[in-house]
Amino acid sequence: MTDTTERIFVSYAGPDRAWAEWVSWQLQQAGHQVELDRWHWRTGDDFVQKMNLALDKADAVVALFSRRYFAPTRWTREEWSATVALRGRLVPVVIELLADHDIPPLLAGTLRTDVHSLDETAATAALLEAVHGPVPPNGPVAFPGAASADTTTEPDIQRPRLPSSVGLPEVWNVRRRNPDFSGREAVLGQLRNGLLSGHQAVVQALHGMGGIGKTQIALEYAHRFASQYDLVWWVDAERADQLPVRYTELADRLGIAKSDAGSESNARALLQHLRTRHRWLLILDNAEHPDQIEAWLPEGPGHVLITSRNPDWHGIAHRSDLDVFTRTDSLAYLKSRISGMTTEHADLLAQDLGDLPLALAQAAGVLGSGMTLDRYRQLLGTNTARLLQESDVRDYPASLAATVNIAVARLGEDGHPTAAALLRLGAFLGPEPIPSAWLEASRSRLASIPGDPDDPMWLRNALQSLGRFGLARTDYDTFQIHRLTQAILRTQTSPDLVAVIHDDVTAVLAAVKPGDPRSPADWPAWASLTAHLTAPHVTIAIVDRPELRPTLVEATHFLIRSGLPRTAHGLSTALHQSWCAELGPDHPDTLTCAQYVGHATVDVGDFNKAHSFIEDTFLRRRRVLGADHPDTLHSANDLAVALTYIGEYVEARRMDEDVLERRRRVLGEDHPDTLTSADNLAGSLRDLGEYVEARRMQEDVLERRRHVLGEDHPDTLTSAGNLANALRDLGEYVEARRMEEEVLERRRRVLGEDHPDTLASASNLAGTLCDLGEYVEARRMQEDLLTRHRRVLGEDHPDTLTAVNNLAITLHGLKDYPEARRMKEHVLVRRRRILGEGHPYTLSAANNLAVTLHALRQYPVVVDLLKEVRVGYLRLLGVKHPKTERVTQSLATALTAMGRTHEAQQLTGGKSKKRKGRFGRKR
Repeated sequence: MTDTTERIFVSYAGPDRAWAEWVSWQLQQAGHQVELDRWHWRTGDDFVQKMNLALDKADAVVALFSRRYFAPTRWTREEWSATVALRGRLVPVVIELLADHDIPPLLAGTLRTDVHSLDETAATAALLEAVHGPVPPNGPVAFPGAASADTTTEPDIQRPRLPSSVGLPEVWNVRRRNPDFSGREAVLGQLRNGLLSGHQAVVQALHGMGGIGKTQIALEYAHRFASQYDLVWWVDAERADQLPVRYTELADRLGIAKSDAGSESNARALLQHLRTRHRWLLILDNAEHPDQIEAWLPEGPGHVLITSRNPDWHGIAHRSDLDVFTRTDSLAYLKSRISGMTTEHADLLAQDLGDLPLALAQAAGVLGSGMTLDRYRQLLGTNTARLLQESDVRDYPASLAATVNIAVARLGEDGHPTAAALLRLGAFLGPEPIPSAWLEASRSRLASIPGDPDDPMWLRNALQSLGRFGLARTDYDTFQIHRLTQAILRTQTSPDLVAVIHDDVTAVLAAVKPGDPRSPADWPAWASLTAHLTAPHVTIAIVDRPELRPTLVEATHFLIRSGLPRTAHGLSTALHQSWCAELGPDHPDTLTCAQYVGHATVDVGDFNKAHSFIEDTFLRRRRVLGADHPDTLHSANDLAVALTYIGEYVEARRMDEDVLERRRRVLGEDHPDTLTSADNLAGSLRDLGEYVEARRMQEDVLERRRHVLGEDHPDTLTSAGNLANALRDLGEYVEARRMEEEVLERRRRVLGEDHPDTLASASNLAGTLCDLGEYVEARRMQEDLLTRHRRVLGEDHPDTLTAVNNLAITLHGLKDYPEARRMKEHVLVRRRRILGEGHPYTLSAANNLAVTLHALRQYPVVVDLLKEVRVGYLRLLGVKHPKTERVTQSLATALTAMGRTHEAQQLTGGKSKKRKGRFGRKR
């Protein structure tokens, strides 16, 4: 490395990749160490981490200024603003003509280098001068009118060419660029990397279902990288027998066609010509027959890009599988096309449309011509095929409904009745991947599938046909049909056939044996199954099938245990309503379902409704089954938990003690349900301030659960987390932290990063860090937790409000009192509305706000709040509870600060206590 060598990071907007490649290549040639994301970062890398590392070690950041560079949704803002904030060296290189208002005010005074209007030699010199700094001339200065020329004579297909802002290759037949093209930056990057992967002709096949945007990506690639080619030719390759004719047209354009020769002879001459020509791109659009295309693929130092529904390009081309839009791309597209559309509405529509680009384009057209979003979503559910026939999208040749119908017709014309029947059956399952094993296990009971049920190759042959026509995405052990393709097919299926297919759907789902819904090891299998059971059209079809009742009940149990409360609530509520009407409210299956409705209602945060529902289930079970039946005891346990959530701690303790005594007698001391009751009673003791006894019980439960269930069982981890809570209550913060770190690590591994129990562990650990004065790390964790809670549970869920509350407490510790006050006021308002004025969590929020207001010396407001809190705690907890004692002391302190000493002494009996710690944080 020479003294002038620098480590340079190139910052650019995705559409400017051709410029980024040219700049990076020139800087490498000049001896610099260059980091360019598309050259040096691999698929799967953490983008933010890689960006931070690159910025941290870079001597300079070369920023390629364009209007796209300053778009608000791009990561480029983080790159240049971080460089400026840390006083790093930013080298602005302007690659297109910009107005003053295009550049952010913070960068307005920065000296910039323009290269967009220069030829390559001048642009290279300007770039290197921007990086190295100006060098005074040693000799005579050239006359200003002298022309410069690109001195490169040796063709090098690996050397990026200076991108041009005007003009297209001399040989070009590509239609106009789609002005509405959006997203797909990662796909375009991978495509570019693939085409640059070799010196000889590189053939890339872009594969995907109809309407997914293959042609649009090929079109965008051609325009975006047009400057890197001398020849770009678009060929409609749907009819392989017409390729010689299309190639002859190109040969004629190049002047090598012979009028007296046939099209095949001229096509061969073109292939021979391309062997010796550099910088060409041939696009074969909609090529569906690989075996017929192979003979007409050119060789030589150029690129071939194929778009196809057919996935079978093995041995012919490097295949890139194209999926639907990412949700981020869907949102960006919809919001750019439909004026005034909110992110929330765009997300709902993208979900309905399965992020399929053609469907999004059609929806944007319909919604842009006067239809409301609510009406469109309603019609999408009731008139799918009719709605998806509407299309004035110029860049797609047919509507989505027509695209699907054409493919289905071709499937029938090619004589694949088993594939067509499998497609119909798949349309009545969910939109998620369908494991092939399900079909194999139930094949003998599938009345809608023709052919020999003992044929071992039936499924392979059928899926191969579906993949060939782009009607299903096939992997080695699953296949998937897009939700809109499914909806179109369902609306076109006769009622008689629908009845037969519903029987087959039941047979398929009943044959699945996913294992124990309580065991995390079996959760992947349950997740695959419940994705189908919870699809609305599937649930309606199977809800009254007796053979599926056990599976549906266990599926609900899985959804609760695996931390998917909203899905669990939706499924259990639908089942309970149906079974109440069909079987009666006291039927064992109905009552079991009611039990899970209660669980899920607690988990979605509707505590009052959950209490009423659970109480009704308990009373029914006690009347039907008796007080000591295990199911009755389960409901009694649930009712005690529900009482805790609505703040009735004394009654919850009474019930916990009764259930524990009964379970010990009926089930035994170490039965898992008995241990659950013991753990719940310990929790009630904590709520009532009996911390020492709570700790003793939780140590005993933890030891028993480790012995009975194992170290990593979710219930064992719950006990370990609860014991850590008890230690913190007793002020043993260091040991509490150690346990919480261990529980968090295990829950992340066993349950996953976003499981509500994992979030609770992380919240507990952050709270303990706050107690230990490690506010910076606590804040970092809590900001991340708040984002996760909002995404997983929703803005108004009680646990989300707790996450806001905890972050506000940490901000108070960091002395950011204004922001802490704002957040605490937000929590108090929402808890009053959602939980009620006298709920313990609401009282905690009022107390927490008073702490910050006290620091801001807002003593009159503090006194009013603390009086309200004290009255609530006296009612719920009694005068001797540690929380009541602390709030009483806090109130006395505020009164003293106001000069109301006599009133303060009356509260405390003349005794003054030092305030200790914080309270009101639910962990």
